[in-house]
Order: sequence, then C-alpha cells, then structure tokens
Amino acid sequence: MNKYFVAVAVALFVLSCTPTKPLYSWKGYDDAVYAYTKTGDEKSVGNLIIIYEKLIKKSGGSREVPPPGVCADYGYIMIKKGEITKGKELLVKETILYPESKQFVDRILKRLE
Repeated sequence: MNKYFVAVAVALFVLSCTPTKPLYSWKGYDDAVYAYTKTGDEKSVGNLIIIYEKLIKKSGGSREVPPPGVCADYGYIMIKKGEITKGKELLVKETILYPESKQFVDRILKRLE
C-alpha cells in the first residue's frame, strides 16, 4: 500500500511539472510593436502588418486564434492606411473572437460612418 501511494504521488508530481502550451502565440509581436511605436515609419508599419498577418493566419497557442487585440489593432492600422473595408472586417472579426470587445469596437465603427 505504501509503495502504491508513493508511485501515485511521484506520477502526479511529474505530470504537474510538464510545461503547458500557452493560450496564444505572439511570434515577434513585441519587437514589431516596439519598433512601430518608437519610429512610426513605413518600414515599421510594414513589419507590424507582416506580424499581424502571421498571427492571424497561423495563430498557434492552445486556443488556435489570434491573441486578443491583434485583429482590432490591425484593423485600425488598415483604416489609417485608407483600407476601410479590410479594417472594418478585422474589427468585426475581433468582436467575434472576443465578444467582450464589442462595445469598444462598435464605438470605432460608429465613428467611421
């Protein structure tokens, strides 16, 4: 009985120490946003757009969806670049993935009308 208890305890300990997959994959997001915030030039915007495309197309993480705010931020950048339709689509996608963002996104969409 004692050996059984020790074996179960060791098994539980080992299983609890295995790394878990993160909810979201950010794949270079930090560096791209930092560069965009620091310089704001066309090159940094282009790099940020590339990162957003990667995060949306191949999300990764255990949820397999883009991280929160990515679609909304990407949509906002597209609107600033004059691509209103694509920007609106991305904003709507954000509300589908994260319903809690709907109130905020709806205010942005209302300003565009």
